[in-house]
Amino acid sequence: MSLKLYLDFLSQPCRVLYFFAKVNRIPFELQTVELFRGQHLTDDFAKVNRLKRLPAMKDGDFTLAESVAILHYLSQKYKTPDHWFPTDLQARARVEEYLYWHGDSIRGTLGTVLWIQVLGPLIDVHVPKEKVDKNRAFITKLLQHLEQSFLQDKPFLTGDQISVADLMALEELMQAVYAGFDVFEGRPKLAAWCGRVEAILGEKLCQETREALHKLCAEPTTLKDIPSSIKDWMMLRISKIP
Repeated sequence: MSLKLYLDFLSQPCRVLYFFAKVNRIPFELQTVELFRGQHLTDDFAKVNRLKRLPAMKDGDFTLAESVAILHYLSQKYKTPDHWFPTDLQARARVEEYLYWHGDSIRGTLGTVLWIQVLGPLIDVHVPKEKVDKNRAFITKLLQHLEQSFLQDKPFLTGDQISVADLMALEELMQAVYAGFDVFEGRPKLAAWCGRVEAILGEKLCQETREALHKLCAEPTTLKDIPSSIKDWMMLRISKIP
């Protein structure tokens, strides 16, 4: 099997890639790389991704980084159903519109809940309450945009069928949910959308893919023996929470 996906299921984009490949029955070899063990920083991994980031892909001699680029590559190579990355110009533009907004707004913001609630305390770093409150208020605004500006009254974020936009959004939201912030509370429209996306993915696949996240949030101390260099990176990441 020539296609290899390098993933850590604690990472939202990594889970998206796994979902996409599984649902579309794309044959691949899973290469687990543990971020909190620093396995992405090794010289061997740099041969796959010189940026030393996850997710990453290796297809024969061809390597690729960044989740959206990999999703696009897989959709083209394996000719996945058109609704994931539409060929229609305007339909595709809607998907790309969301993905650009996602990268600038949702990505890195919803995930702060995990850092505040789970990862920070794990290394004895606690975010001040005023920062936590400010972060929650910002997330609330983003959720309003997600629901009112993108989902509106459609079944899915960009139209009548599921696209990669829905996968990207869902896993960012689930990162917050598992960390203890129910982003669907009081948002029945968003909750119904989540149900539709997960119905397509299937309960078994959702549980399998999120098991590592569930375990971390339920028992944070299972993540132990974190290298000092990773702890330094974690502290830096937490310090950047606005």
